[in-house]
Amino acid sequence: QETKMAADFSDISLLRKVIEGCRLPVRMSDTDEWPLAEVLSKRESGSKKEFYVHYIDYNKRLDEWVSPDRMNLGKLQPPAKKEPKSQPGSAKGSRPSSPEREANAPMRKQVSQNRKRKLGMLDRADDESSTDAPPPPKTGSLRPHGGNMSHDDVVTRIKNVQMIELGRCRMKPWYFSPYPIELTSEPVIYLCEFCLKYVRSRKCLERHRTKCTIFHPPGNEIYRKGSISVFEIDGRKNKAYAQNLCLVAKLFLDHKTLYYDTDPFLFYVMTEMDGHGFHTVGYFSKEKESTEDYNVACILVLPPFQRRGYGKLLIEFSYELSKFEGKTGHPEKPLSDLGLLSYRSFWTQTLLDVLIGLPRGEDGSPPIVAINDLCEITSIRKEDVISTLQHLNVIHYYKGQYVLHVSKELLETHRRSAAKRKVQIDPKHLHWTPKDWAKRGKW
Repeated sequence: QETKMAADFSDISLLRKVIEGCRLPVRMSDTDEWPLAEVLSKRESGSKKEFYVHYIDYNKRLDEWVSPDRMNLGKLQPPAKKEPKSQPGSAKGSRPSSPEREANAPMRKQVSQNRKRKLGMLDRADDESSTDAPPPPKTGSLRPHGGNMSHDDVVTRIKNVQMIELGRCRMKPWYFSPYPIELTSEPVIYLCEFCLKYVRSRKCLERHRTKCTIFHPPGNEIYRKGSISVFEIDGRKNKAYAQNLCLVAKLFLDHKTLYYDTDPFLFYVMTEMDGHGFHTVGYFSKEKESTEDYNVACILVLPPFQRRGYGKLLIEFSYELSKFEGKTGHPEKPLSDLGLLSYRSFWTQTLLDVLIGLPRGEDGSPPIVAINDLCEITSIRKEDVISTLQHLNVIHYYKGQYVLHVSKELLETHRRSAAKRKVQIDPKHLHWTPKDWAKRGKW
């Protein structure tokens, strides 16, 4: 008994040393693995202590609150010493002040409409009563992480929403999203699956549905084949919906940071149709005017619909729009880990489809094709075409020229993969005319 008491006192003493920045082995949920983890925060409720940890070399969506019994306190590592940071602008070549500070400062009128802006969210405009939920903080629109941005800020690194309910699906969020703090304390945030308005209870949602008369995303339906539809939503005309969509997206995207202004973006929402309406499965957004020919700014398939081909379907749709525009396109970087896999798979299948379908010469000689021809046929950017061919190891330098050689093994793998694709975009069902946004002045 004395030995047990001594051990308890030892654990309590070690537990006091666990502070933010410490590292130690932690047992992951539903596994027997003990990877190294970093402590990001801690909380106490009475005598109960919990620590929020990030597993080193694992995706942030696995971060979680853990109890002390899942921590190997005997291998506790103290926080690493931080090197002093130079003040912004104090040294030559230093970065400008982070856009995060700009977002937190009082909003100023934009001087130039042509300033480059990324994917959007915030400045919520809700014409309904605000008794169900107050507007979110003005932190901005979805945007790639930069060097000094809030990616490493402890507050935004901790998941703040326990669960969301969207239609028939309940989803456990992967990352932080700036929903109002009054809602994040609730066990579930309820969303209208058609307008994406968020409320604190099912009763509030039922009351909202009596007033919300739409059964599909706002905007124009530009594609429908079978049960699959795609709606084009203007971020300026449907600001409230676009902002709510970005809030949902941030729950499952870590490589973007929230910023303001949805006006310069178009959102393409893919839905499944049934007798109850058009149910959102995913979306992508793109800039109305992109100086770098981006055809996707942000892309997401909701977790319940992942691994069902919708990711490739959204990617394929984005390239069909590029074909209608008569130009090549490419996604905005950085891509998430899942996004990169989906794009690499799509590029592989598309390029192999084209190469296999090329006719031979009249004398039976192998077909001749230029890289630029592949870009024109597929609307895939030249750099992405070359990197994909190199990744597949089909491009070789032979007798002073580049040749493409597709092995039998690669052909067989491609045929098996193509056989699994049950749904593809049919351009005949796409009713869309590109707009020249540069001539429209204001979006």
